[in-house]
Amino acid sequence: MTALRMAFNELRRITSGTLPKLAVVALALVPLLYAALYLYANKDPYQNLDQVPAALVVEDKGATASDGTAKHAGEDVATELISGKRFDWQRVDAAKAEEGVRNGTYTFALTLPEDFSQALLSSGDFTPRQGVIMLTTNDANNYLGSTIANQVVAEVRRSVSVKVGAEAADKLLLGFSTIRQKTVEAADGATKLATGQQEALTGSQQLVDGATPLADGAAQLADGLRQLRDRTKDLPVKSQQLADGAKQVSDGNETVARTAEDYAAKAQTLAGRLDQFNGDVANHLRAAGFTEEQVQRVMRALTDARAPVDDANAKVQGTAGQLRALATGAKQVSDGAAQLAASTPALTDAIIQLTDGATQVATGNAQLRDGATTLRDGEQQLVDGANQLRDGLNAGVAQIPNPDDPTRESTANTIGDPVNVHGVSQTSAGSYGAGLAPFFLGLATWIGAFVLFLLLKPLSRRGLAAGQNALRVALGGWLPGVLLGAAQVVIMFSVVALVVDIRPTHPLGTLGFLLLTSAAFVAVLHALNAMFGAVGKFIGLVLLILQLVSAGGTFPWQTIPVPLYPLHYGLPMGYAVDGLRHLMYGGPLGSVGKDALILLAYLVGSLALATFAAYKQRVWTPSRLKPELVL
Repeated sequence: MTALRMAFNELRRITSGTLPKLAVVALALVPLLYAALYLYANKDPYQNLDQVPAALVVEDKGATASDGTAKHAGEDVATELISGKRFDWQRVDAAKAEEGVRNGTYTFALTLPEDFSQALLSSGDFTPRQGVIMLTTNDANNYLGSTIANQVVAEVRRSVSVKVGAEAADKLLLGFSTIRQKTVEAADGATKLATGQQEALTGSQQLVDGATPLADGAAQLADGLRQLRDRTKDLPVKSQQLADGAKQVSDGNETVARTAEDYAAKAQTLAGRLDQFNGDVANHLRAAGFTEEQVQRVMRALTDARAPVDDANAKVQGTAGQLRALATGAKQVSDGAAQLAASTPALTDAIIQLTDGATQVATGNAQLRDGATTLRDGEQQLVDGANQLRDGLNAGVAQIPNPDDPTRESTANTIGDPVNVHGVSQTSAGSYGAGLAPFFLGLATWIGAFVLFLLLKPLSRRGLAAGQNALRVALGGWLPGVLLGAAQVVIMFSVVALVVDIRPTHPLGTLGFLLLTSAAFVAVLHALNAMFGAVGKFIGLVLLILQLVSAGGTFPWQTIPVPLYPLHYGLPMGYAVDGLRHLMYGGPLGSVGKDALILLAYLVGSLALATFAAYKQRVWTPSRLKPELVL
């Protein structure tokens, strides 16, 4: 009897009659009911969150910002939540929300307290405090509902933080613009200051330039006046002596002039008498009968004779006039000398005072020159400082940002929300149900294989009784399970792909891998049942439980406790889940071959164990004829 013959006989046995046929159909549908129905119910639960009732309590009274604008952050958050429609938000008061969460009317409640807006604005007044969002949950309603609520609150917190941060950054950037404007004005003022200081420096230099020769000239004047004072200190005595001498000269000249005038008068009298004598002579001659010619000849002779007298008279008269003029001049000189002698003491006193004043002026001019030099140096420092201030402010202006409105808004948004997550998904399941599909398909395949041996007999008794080859008997008991498992897989895969609409990236590869998985799982459970009988069924159930916790179907398998790591590596379901993930999501297929080889090794090893069990069971024992436990 061949293995196929024994398999056909076993299938005919379990399908003889209407009820057995229905039982076989039921066995074929078990993986479908487990995997497809579960995946259908949990395909995308997040899509229906808008049906989850949640209470929203807005007690925020709003606040007024420093610029006078009103802020109602609580209303803004409420509007955003309600318009987002992620939950069935219902605005109620605090008491109703608390009661609703307690009795299950609401899955959770979100409360925005009355000082919510004030808290968000508190940083602007340098009295910072955080705005509080109160979340009320009740795990008796639903644990995952509370978990999702915490995620929602975290999202609300992030959204509010982004808005507040963006507003604060916008004010900061606007402040930069104001600072830049004021700095520009300050730079302009510094430029004017530098220009004015430069002009003042020029004036100071001119003052130094003018004060230096002035100080030098004043010093020379003081020296000259001191020399003049020294030289004129004896001038009053000398001028008095001069006045006395001039007086004596004047008096002498007066005497001489008067004497000369006296002699001149006498000479003039003589000249007059000679003129009278000449007239008398002419008359006597004419009376004596001399002719006029003779008279004139005599008169000419007389005139020639008196010529020396006339000349002497003229000289005497001239000399007398000159002596009078000399006496008059001497008198004037004497008077002037007297006046000079009288005014010389005042002159010398004035020269002394002028010398002292000139000395003070020279000292003042020297101080002026030194002060002007100090002023110039100070002005130079002011010019350098003003230039540095101007250059620093101009350089500072270039470093102060002055964004336009779009740039400021974009920058503020970036500061408020500086990090954006750009997800690069090498593969994507697409939905919650699709993400769980590899695990539940693999789990359903094991359960399907498990229930098959509630009807199927692992080894043919006829084959064993006839002394058939142990391998042939083992294959004969395994093949019916493989065929029924294949039917289970085809039905389950078709419904999941076409009805539940979870479409694998590699559909044929996924189906083939599921068939291999089913064949391997059937082989494992067939070997357990063949080797241990009813105990084998219990071992298969224990292995199901162990694989539920170690296969890594929901969380990454590395999150399980380290003592359970050997279960992940040693049991077949982890490899089935891994291979299905790569085939369904489109990941690298390199590990699929390794997973398939491991499942194939389980299949071959299980067939070897079943063959050994068939070999042992060729000998009938009392325990086989009447087992202690029958399942």
